[in-house]
Amino acid sequence: MAKQYPTPNAPRLTKLVLGVSVAVVSGITAPAALADSHSPVAAPPAESVSTAKNAPVAKTPLEIQAEKLPKVSAGQVLELASKQIGVRENAQGGGTKFHSWYMASQRARETVARDGGNVRAYANAPWCAMFVSWVGEQAGIRPTMGWDAYTVTHAKWFKANKHWGQAAKPGAVVYFDWNGSKDISAIDHVGFVKKDNGDGTITTIEGNTGEGRVEQRVRPKSQVVGYGYPVYAG
Repeated sequence: MAKQYPTPNAPRLTKLVLGVSVAVVSGITAPAALADSHSPVAAPPAESVSTAKNAPVAKTPLEIQAEKLPKVSAGQVLELASKQIGVRENAQGGGTKFHSWYMASQRARETVARDGGNVRAYANAPWCAMFVSWVGEQAGIRPTMGWDAYTVTHAKWFKANKHWGQAAKPGAVVYFDWNGSKDISAIDHVGFVKKDNGDGTITTIEGNTGEGRVEQRVRPKSQVVGYGYPVYAG
């Protein structure tokens, strides 16, 4: 069973903050600095697209953000996540490249400034959300993937940005409560949806599994709280 994430000096992380970086994956280079907000993203002046009936449909702030980012498909993100299968934590429950990346990020520094403690406390922390965040970073789409070390805050960010739902789409970020509730505050674990198997289960790619590594798993939908939807090309 995946471990719940504690803050360095408090029981939980409660916010997301800004960060910048460079990412290259599958020949795609991300901008050197990515505007990123983890309260609801502030929308630029309203834009719209037309449906087949010519009714204007407003774009979400994340969809507008995506126009400035590399065009990355759900398939590319899942390929990147799949390449991490087998990465394993050390005997202390940390030591992965996902931990190292998060500890070096502006996100970790600002979280420590907000919650207390020190960045080193992340070295052996539960890392399922760090894994998802790392994949978004490497793919160059962090502003529409979000990032955090705490699953509840990450899920709330998707919901606040109106990219939250109950459909198991490939590439969606899936949040679990092992007790089967639909309560975001009860989320225990996070990963990526690889496939809806059509039999009440989904195939996933997750970090920080019960084996302490990145694995492909099959999970019952009864344990799913909901899904966050990054903005993908195609």
